Amino acid sequence: MNRDEIFKKLNEVFRDIFDDDSITLTDSTTASDVEGWDSLMHISLINAVQDEFGRKFAMKDVTGMKNVGQMVDLILAAKG
Repeated sequence: MNRDEIFKKLNEVFRDIFDDDSITLTDSTTASDVEGWDSLMHISLINAVQDEFGRKFAMKDVTGMKNVGQMVDLILAAKG
């Protein structure tokens, strides 16, 4: 799975979780860029991403994520 394929799947997950079909993610997308992405929604989002990619993130990885690009990097490392 390459970066573009991961972004395609992540866009679908984000659009579903935030009920917003206009979301288009980039490496630099952060919580402040997505309406409704607060700490409670972050938990739902991480759970949905883990389910989609069959990957469990370590707590240190989740708390260290600064943007969507870092999330993609973690997914790539897991699939590596």
